[in-house]
Amino acid sequence: MSTTDVPTKRGRPGYDQQSVLQIAVEVFNRHGYDATSMGILAENLGISKSAIYHHVPSKGDLLKLALDQALGGLEAILEEPRAQTGTAEARLEFVLRQTVSVLVERLPFVTLLLRLRGNTDIERDAMERRRAFDHKVAELISAARDEGSLRKDIDPRTVTRLLFGTINSIVEWYKPGGSLSPEKLADDVITMAFKGLHVPGAD
Repeated sequence: MSTTDVPTKRGRPGYDQQSVLQIAVEVFNRHGYDATSMGILAENLGISKSAIYHHVPSKGDLLKLALDQALGGLEAILEEPRAQTGTAEARLEFVLRQTVSVLVERLPFVTLLLRLRGNTDIERDAMERRRAFDHKVAELISAARDEGSLRKDIDPRTVTRLLFGTINSIVEWYKPGGSLSPEKLADDVITMAFKGLHVPGAD
């Protein structure tokens, strides 16, 4: 379920559910979800705990809404026509490029997703959805390998782990609004993944 499926509740003027969610995600990422109490959230929002309940029933609901932001963006990639038609290599490149785009566009939400520990049912469900997404990408890698687009001397599972290790690391160092644009970042990831670091034609 996405945030659009949940009716927006109105609380204190100046806040709506989305703005509360954005601040909550920043706090979760800074302190860790488990260590963040509703009191800490209220302090960062500048409102009372009871005012938060005008927007969401619980801290867990905030977590679920945040994770839906991240996972909904990733899952939507696989529904795009370019992820479903064409060569496996072209589909893989599209999915990886769009994954970088979603990560940058929804950076705080994806950061939260990647830092889950699986301590609650909400976290475990989110991790299972993420594994399902990764599995679809692994299938594309295997298909591209079978069609002869990708080299066959590296295990597809290793390729999948290395690709996502590279892409997931972006949350730790990328600064939106800096000199490196999201488009150039995606270009660099794709170039390194598909062409490596050797200068073309060099020994």
